[in-house]
Amino acid sequence: MARSKEIAPNVGRLSRSAVFARRGLFKGQKKTEKPAAAEVAPTKEVTVGGEKNGQKRLVPTQKAPRFYPAEDVRHPKKSRKSPKPTKLRSTITPGTVLILLAGRFRGKRVVFLKQLGSGLLLVTGPYKVNGVPLRRVNQAYVIATSTKVELGDFKVDEKINDTYFAKPAAKGARSAEEEFFAEGKPKKEAFPESKAADQKSVDAAVIAAIKKTEYLQKYIKASFGLSKGQFPHQLTF
Repeated sequence: MARSKEIAPNVGRLSRSAVFARRGLFKGQKKTEKPAAAEVAPTKEVTVGGEKNGQKRLVPTQKAPRFYPAEDVRHPKKSRKSPKPTKLRSTITPGTVLILLAGRFRGKRVVFLKQLGSGLLLVTGPYKVNGVPLRRVNQAYVIATSTKVELGDFKVDEKINDTYFAKPAAKGARSAEEEFFAEGKPKKEAFPESKAADQKSVDAAVIAAIKKTEYLQKYIKASFGLSKGQFPHQLTF
């Protein structure tokens, strides 16, 4: 048994927890598991005397308490909110030229095609004009301009929705590391041909509409930026 020597009257060299650790009594502690309590039914059937009492009656197994707490017990409030579709700004209509304010293509001008079920906007550069592919953007991060591309009866295929942009499950870090050391560098998956074909079909209709207006293609190709002395709240887009 490890004892703690006194370095002063009633003051041990080791603390209480250090003595407990040295004695090692915690290693031999017995743990008893209590048997699971049997489930009790909330009600039980009781026989009641008397001709007019129906002879049998269901009675709660545990009686309700005679006294209740003086303070009210707080209950979580039931939410009556239901998800509503995102309202599209009145200045954004199919064919409107938008300026992206965030993301990889910030400063680029794009053409709005339609609003998806998630509330995000489906836009395209077109890719052949300024390098912006079919993308989803939040309308909070765009500036709607007064310039509009007349798309006519063109409608985007229904298959281009939020599921269309879902990414495949990424590989784990271990598999990528093994692949790197096995072949020198990780493989880059090729862009799906079906999506490339969808991009070309959408851009063909949009570019045809852009070419109807003079200088509109150069306007969309040019990036947006502010010069010295320019303030966005004073500009008319």
